[in-house]
Amino acid sequence: MLIGLVKTLRPKQWIKNIFVFAALVFDSKLLMPEPFLRTLAGFFLLCMTSGTVYLINDLADIEKDRQHPKKRLRPLPSGKLSKGVAVAAAILLPLVTLPAAFLLDPVFAIVLILYLLMQIAYSFRLKNIVIIDVMVIAAGFLLRVAAGIPLVDAERFSPWLYICMTLLALLIGFGKRRHELVLLSDQADQHRQSLQEYNLSLLDHIISIVTASILIAYSLYTFHAPNPNLPEYREFPLMMLSIPFLLYAIFRYLYLIHVKGLGGAPEEIVLSDRPLQVSVFLWGLCAVIVMYALPWIVQNGQAP
Repeated sequence: MLIGLVKTLRPKQWIKNIFVFAALVFDSKLLMPEPFLRTLAGFFLLCMTSGTVYLINDLADIEKDRQHPKKRLRPLPSGKLSKGVAVAAAILLPLVTLPAAFLLDPVFAIVLILYLLMQIAYSFRLKNIVIIDVMVIAAGFLLRVAAGIPLVDAERFSPWLYICMTLLALLIGFGKRRHELVLLSDQADQHRQSLQEYNLSLLDHIISIVTASILIAYSLYTFHAPNPNLPEYREFPLMMLSIPFLLYAIFRYLYLIHVKGLGGAPEEIVLSDRPLQVSVFLWGLCAVIVMYALPWIVQNGQAP
């Protein structure tokens, strides 16, 4: 029963909550102990809150999940986890995490409450409305980013990053809908009501628009990305060096959903596809070098 409860909290999907670290990294505070520890605590509380959402979602979808070829094996649809235990956990977790969030930071707690309420609305109503269902998912990622802002007292977090991360979430969300449509075929609407309003042509057009928007928004961010640790190099948009790695990562993801037929579980793609992992790692390494390593080299007089 305990193993079933932990599986229902979806530990693999907690990787999505890494977006809360965006403010820490891009506000150049990654190496400061206090902001790092506060963000780490916020990440844990986000994981517990998102786990609550997965519990509620599985309780709401238990009958539909029993008709899904993969989801029917989950603890609740398969009967390995009782509904009573799941309901009790869904009530107790917020009673612990929300007061802890207020102790950590009141603004962070408000964002966490908004996230929880929005996801509950998604589980019971919004997920059945075409297009709105994916936009709510993207808003969840946006709130994850916003949750990290008060934890580090961010001063230089670019608004372009909100746009980039929202668009990235839209790409992943519509990619997931495409995978579900292909996987379930004629039974798609029995699993998710909004799927009867989608078709492959619509989704492919939306994915194309969102992909182009991501690349434009991220490029604009890199042109104007603040670099307070290198004021003498402010006129050089060094973050542009990271564009090729993002470009490849996006193209690789499109290859996986269009050619390989993947996209149902984005976290599994990230954790299993080596080329995608390498591109994300190189993008992160490039960003860290520009924001942290180069300033250290300049300050120590080793730059030309």
